[in-house]
Amino acid sequence: MKDVQSQRDHRNIEIQKVGVKGVRYPITVLDKTQGYQHTVATVDMYVNLPRQFKGTHMSRFVEILNKYRGKIGLKELRLILEEMKKRLRAESAHVEIEFPYFVEKRAPVTGAKGLMEYVCRFYGSSDHSDIDLCLEVNVPISTVCPCSKEISDHGAHNQRGVVRVKVRFKKLVWIEDLIEIVEKSASCDLYSILKRPDEKHVTERAYENPMFVEDVVREVATKLTSDPNITWFSVEAENFESIHNHNAYAFVESNSLREAP
Repeated sequence: MKDVQSQRDHRNIEIQKVGVKGVRYPITVLDKTQGYQHTVATVDMYVNLPRQFKGTHMSRFVEILNKYRGKIGLKELRLILEEMKKRLRAESAHVEIEFPYFVEKRAPVTGAKGLMEYVCRFYGSSDHSDIDLCLEVNVPISTVCPCSKEISDHGAHNQRGVVRVKVRFKKLVWIEDLIEIVEKSASCDLYSILKRPDEKHVTERAYENPMFVEDVVREVATKLTSDPNITWFSVEAENFESIHNHNAYAFVESNSLREAP
C-alpha cells in the first residue's frame, strides 16, 4: 500500500513538533506508600519532521504508548523517547504526561481520612543523544496575607492558591516528597475532609503563619536548594485572591539563585 507520509515534500521546511495531543490513557505510576498507583493520563507526543518528508506516522505514537501502558515513569520515558526517534526516523522527540495523583491525608485533629488530588506532569525531551527529564507537581495551599493581618483589628484575608514545582534530578524523586516540601512552606495545607475541631485548627494555624506568595516561593526554593539530588528547579505560586479581582503570582528558578552574589 502506498506510504503517503513518506513521500517527498518539496517546500523544504522542517517541522519542529508534529504528533498526537490530548491522548487519554490509563497508566501506572510509582507510589511511595502503596508501591504503584493506577491513574488516567493525558499524553502529548511529538517528534520533529525532516524537511524531505510529507508527514509523520501518527499511529506509531499510540503503538509505542501501548507498549508501556503497564507502567510509565521517568525511567520508561527514556525508552519511549528513544523508540519514538527510531520508529519515526526523527532527530528529536518530546513527551508530556499529565495525570491526577492521589494521596491519603488525615485531618490534623480528628484524624479523619480523605484523598487529596495533586496534578502531576512528566516531561521528556530527547535531542540527538541528550535526554532531558522533568517532574512537575501542582500542590494546592492556603495563605493568609501578612499585610492584612498587620493592619486589621479583626482577622485577615486568606485564600487558596497553588504551587507548581518543576524539578530535574540525579535519581528518583518521590511525588510525595515534593508535596510535603510545598505544604510545609505555606500558611497551611489543604484537606479533603475536616470536622469542626480540624477546621478550627487549620484556620488558626494559617492565621499564625501569614505568608505572601513571595514568602512561599522562597521557602520552597530554600528547601529544594538544600537537596543535593535536585539539579534544577522552578517554583511558581499563584494565589486566588479573595478580596481582589485578580490573582497574586511569584516565580523563582534555581539558575537565578546560583547567579546571585
